[in-house]
Amino acid sequence: MAGVRVLPCTLAIFGALGDLALRKLFPALYQLDREGLLHEDTRIMALARDQGDGVKQLEHIEERLRHYVPKADWDEAVWTRMRGRLGYRAIDFRNREDYTGLAEDVGETSPLIAYFATPALVYSAICENLAAVGLCERTRVVMEKPIGYDLESSKVVNDAVARFFPEDRVYRIDHYLGKETVQNLIALRFANSLFETQWNQNYISHVEITVAEKVGIEGRWGYFDQAGQLRDMVQNHLLQLLCLTAMDPPADLSADSIRDEKVKVLKALEPITADQLASRVVLGQYTSGYSDGKPVPGYLEEPNSNTESRTETFVAIRADIRNWRWSGVPFYLRTGKRMPQKLSQIVIHFKEPPHYIFAPSSAA
Repeated sequence: MAGVRVLPCTLAIFGALGDLALRKLFPALYQLDREGLLHEDTRIMALARDQGDGVKQLEHIEERLRHYVPKADWDEAVWTRMRGRLGYRAIDFRNREDYTGLAEDVGETSPLIAYFATPALVYSAICENLAAVGLCERTRVVMEKPIGYDLESSKVVNDAVARFFPEDRVYRIDHYLGKETVQNLIALRFANSLFETQWNQNYISHVEITVAEKVGIEGRWGYFDQAGQLRDMVQNHLLQLLCLTAMDPPADLSADSIRDEKVKVLKALEPITADQLASRVVLGQYTSGYSDGKPVPGYLEEPNSNTESRTETFVAIRADIRNWRWSGVPFYLRTGKRMPQKLSQIVIHFKEPPHYIFAPSSAA
């Protein structure tokens, strides 16, 4: 693309055989290669604990890539080019000796991007071992959510990473913000005075933010049952959408300015007390039924499931923001798996006019 400066690097994906990497990361890298946005010398290292044949692991990545990349976008020439830059290495993330081979693969000069598509519990070990083999100085790290189990464990994870990497080389990713609709939200609000002048409690009665998924957990029981829909979706994706919808205009479009306005929204959120749970929070699990006419199992019937699990797969929350702009305006956040349709939407409900002059039958 014109105007884009593309530099070579080595991208190391830790957890390369997991659902995140196979479903999201490799297809995204394919599309970048397809658009010519990867330098010809950029290499991709697929790192996972599986000690099997590396050739077979790469064949498995190709199989999943063909499944998730739209047929209209598949190009054998692009895959051949991508396959040429792709390598696999079996690695125990906690074993320092395994990182020696990685350091040799990376070389002495290539910048490294370490993408942590693993549980946050091993972030510290990965950082410590990267430092042990001398890779920290030219490495940037990308961390996937959820970063920790709660506030305290999140601090532990972030502090462990900060021992080896300064903040300007740490990127905490929320891939949901890459959606075109989400990226257009700031322009929709702040470039249109028609909206921004009425974007407050004087004109808006309530807001609905919904992210529904048709799929179940799809073999991710080990991860999902520990996280649940609250940690998997609400504390990152939905809160990001809430902040983008509710924040005041930033001073400019820099990352710091936008972050500062988001933080103000989070600080203004009204805490939900124990006696309010029944009226402000709904949790649920999907049961067996049909999806697209095919029978599907319930959450407790998924492979390797714990039939006593109380982990939520559906969450609905009423959130209230205590500030001048949004006082008295409820925000309804909803997200769930195995829903009737896949849907991501933000619905702004404006207040009814004080006097409706049209016939009731013509009301929308």
